[in-house]
Amino acid sequence: MSRTVEIPEIPEPKPITLPAGETAVIVVDMQNDFVKEGGKLVVPSAKETIPAIRKLLEKARSAGVHVFFTQDTHEEGDPEWAIWGEHCRKGTWGWEIVEELAPQPGERVIQKLRYDGFYGTPLNHELHLRGVKHVVVAGTVANICVLHTAGSAALRYYNVVVPVDGISALTEFDMQAALRQISFLYRGHLTTVEDVTFSR
Repeated sequence: MSRTVEIPEIPEPKPITLPAGETAVIVVDMQNDFVKEGGKLVVPSAKETIPAIRKLLEKARSAGVHVFFTQDTHEEGDPEWAIWGEHCRKGTWGWEIVEELAPQPGERVIQKLRYDGFYGTPLNHELHLRGVKHVVVAGTVANICVLHTAGSAALRYYNVVVPVDGISALTEFDMQAALRQISFLYRGHLTTVEDVTFSR
C-alpha cells in the first residue's frame, strides 16, 4: 500500500560551537560493505559523505576533540544476517573502515553487534572517562545505526549534534524520518560540517 504523507517541520541546520575537551565525534559504520562498490549492503549516497566526514575529522583532530568510530561486526551464525544477509564479517575487506577515514593512533574503534553503538559496548564508559558531554554523530545508515546511536546517546543525556551532510540513507524518506526523530524526539541539534566549530 502506498500513501503520501506530509513531512513534519524539521529544523534548518544551524551553526554550533562545542567545547573541544567535552566533545566526541562518533563516526558510525563507514565500512566498505556499506560505502564502497562491491560492498554487501551499499548505501548509494554514503560515498558522497566521505569528504564532509573527513573535514569533520580534520577539524576535530586539530582541536583535540575525542574521536570514536563504530564498526559493525558479525561472525558466523549472527542472527542479524537473517534480516540483512551476510555483511561486515569480522576480518574481511567489507568489515574494514574505509581508508579515506582511517582511524589514527589513539582513536577508539568500537566493535558493535547491533544497530546501537552503545548496546553491549564500552562506548558510554569510555565517553564518561573522557568527560564527554556532547557527541557529534556522522556516518551511515541515517535511520538505522546513526539514529539508534544518536538516540541512545540522548537517552544518556549527551547533547547530540548531527551534521546533515555527514549522514546517508537508502531513501529520502529514510533520511527525513531520521532527521525528524533526532531533532524532535531526541532534541538533537542539526547542523552542517562547515557550521561546526570546536572551542578550546
